[in-house]
Amino acid sequence: MREFKPRNTQRARTLRREATPMERKLWRYLSGSALGAKFSRQMPVGPYFADFLCRELMIVVELDGHSHDLRPDHDALRDRWMTDAGYQVLRFTNADVQGHVEGVVTAIRLAVDAQRSARSG
Repeated sequence: MREFKPRNTQRARTLRREATPMERKLWRYLSGSALGAKFSRQMPVGPYFADFLCRELMIVVELDGHSHDLRPDHDALRDRWMTDAGYQVLRFTNADVQGHVEGVVTAIRLAVDAQRSARSG
C-alpha cells in the first residue's frame, strides 16, 4: 500500500491566486478540457509544483519567466525528477505565450494527442 503523504494544498492555492499574467493567459486555453484533456493549475507533483498538470496523460506544462533564468540547475533537476517519475515536461517561456500563444497551444495539443495514441495503441 502506498504511504500517504499530505500535499501542500495551501501553497498550491497561493500559487493559483498569484498566477502570473502569462499563466492566466495560457489557462484560458487549457481550462475546461479545451484540448481534449483535463489540466489543473499549480498542482503538487512529488516535491515540486507543476504550473499545469494533466494527471491522466502525465503531462506537465511549465512557463518560465525571469526567475527561471536565475536558477537553470534547479529547473534541470526538477525536469529530471519529473521525467524519471514518468511525466512528459513541456517547457515554454513567458515570451512564447505572449507572442505565440497559438503555437504553444498547438504544441500542447500535439503532446496530448501523442499520449492518447500511445495509450490506445
